[in-house]
Amino acid sequence: MSLSPREVFLRLVHGVADGNVNELPDLYGEVTDVRHPMATPESEPLTSRRALQEHFTVPPEVRESLPKRRVVDVVVHETADPEVIVAEFAYEFTLPDDSMAKVPCVFVMRVRDGQIIESRDYIDPIRRYTARGDLDLLIASLRKDVS
Repeated sequence: MSLSPREVFLRLVHGVADGNVNELPDLYGEVTDVRHPMATPESEPLTSRRALQEHFTVPPEVRESLPKRRVVDVVVHETADPEVIVAEFAYEFTLPDDSMAKVPCVFVMRVRDGQIIESRDYIDPIRRYTARGDLDLLIASLRKDVS
């Protein structure tokens, strides 16, 4: 029995939050279409499990430097199409000074036979860079887009 779209989504976001990146590509089909429309800088669509494996690969030293995060405020909307869900949630980061930062997200996913075959991942770029302590990278990226 394959996982439902809701179950696949929950495994994905909790896997990201927990740092279980080696397991994440298996949640996707061999051929897929994953896009990050709000990504700054813009990113290319991820169209294969192999591309997603590269996307999720983070060097250990970088992974260890990232703030701890957890998934909060999850609301999953089922649609008339049983393969498609719309999921609202946030990653909540614990910053080095023990303050908290929330990064709101909305994913629209198509899951077939327990694997993601299409996804649009909307992640607030300003709050994401701020939570990770990389606001200077965002500003530099925006300046490149302008010039």
